[in-house]
Amino acid sequence: MTASVLSDWTPGAADKDIPPIGALLLTGVSLPAAAIFESPLAQNIAWMQRFAESHGARLSPHGKTTMAPALFRRQLEAGAWGITLATAPQCRAAFAGGVTRLLMANQLVGEPNMAIVAELIGAGAEFYCVVDSATNVTALGRYFAARGQTLNVLIELGVAEGRCGCRDSAQVEALVGVIAEQSALALVGIEGYEGMIAGGDEVAAVSAYGERLVETVRTLRASDTLRREAPIVTASGSKWFDLIAEAFDKAELREYYTPVLRPGCYVVHDHRLYAGAMADIKARNPGLIGDLQPALEVFAHVQSLPEPGLAIVALGKRDIGHEPDLPLPLRLYPLVSHPASAATAVDISRWKATHIMDQHTFLEIPRDTELAVGDVLAFGTSHPCLTFDKWRQMCLVDRELKVLDALETRF
Repeated sequence: MTASVLSDWTPGAADKDIPPIGALLLTGVSLPAAAIFESPLAQNIAWMQRFAESHGARLSPHGKTTMAPALFRRQLEAGAWGITLATAPQCRAAFAGGVTRLLMANQLVGEPNMAIVAELIGAGAEFYCVVDSATNVTALGRYFAARGQTLNVLIELGVAEGRCGCRDSAQVEALVGVIAEQSALALVGIEGYEGMIAGGDEVAAVSAYGERLVETVRTLRASDTLRREAPIVTASGSKWFDLIAEAFDKAELREYYTPVLRPGCYVVHDHRLYAGAMADIKARNPGLIGDLQPALEVFAHVQSLPEPGLAIVALGKRDIGHEPDLPLPLRLYPLVSHPASAATAVDISRWKATHIMDQHTFLEIPRDTELAVGDVLAFGTSHPCLTFDKWRQMCLVDRELKVLDALETRF
């Protein structure tokens, strides 16, 4: 390393964690590097906010996708109601990044996690979590009563053979009674997650589930058991958000309730899983204007060309998600093989990743391909969540691949 490079390095930090602002990604950043393109990012944030508002709903994006405070702030500045998280430590990280309304779409279990939330509430956070167990409700009530705090809870309504949540109205009714016995708990609405619905007519099943959420919160409001003037009803991942929004889009809910949608992956979208889901959404809603665009890519060097038809790329499980699909080849930048035309990207979407290891991806390529060690390849993802958590810093870039900013993640 040169002295100038060493001057920017700190012990324990990988070079890829320090993207230099103003550098060109292809030649001025240590690769592999994760890049988020500014233009589609901005479009996606604005598009989903408009979509939620057009259905009379609030938007509370699921922050576990990115765990990037800078992106949380942009979503809030665009009009988001709050940020959804999955764990107490995630909520603490979001609050430290400036998020004050936190919806934890999960059960708050274990006293160390309760302690984190108690500290957040004490610091001024507006916090919500979900419950589906009398045992958990009792533990929460005891813990927060001892600290003189009130914890906002939503009953989770699940689906048969799904994940968490009460399975039927009898379980909901019983849990309402247990919550009422806990002076430190405020029941403020109903929460659900439709992403576990699969098999048969999924569209009809998701729509019916959305209606079930609505009917449940209506029943609770009519019974005068809710301690919020505009009770919350919330669901929606990134696959079925249109169907949940349709179920929530009722004049009564717009006026007397707080419908909240919680998609997260939309912020950077992807190149396969959610790209396919968006195509289905557009097919179900032919009048829908605009679209989500993939904004996240990972760039890496060709590392070895050991035999015809095979390229080994310096990109592995430590750098990019590989479920449900292996990394998706997008473009070649021939920095070495054709340096005169290196700025011209070549479409390699027909190439195929066949295997991935910790630091290497095996790429099946045409035998007559002109490729050299040191050329740069751009890869897309299928489901972005498990790429974000590989990085402490990600590059925000423009269309010319100039680094505009370094986006910190807090996993």
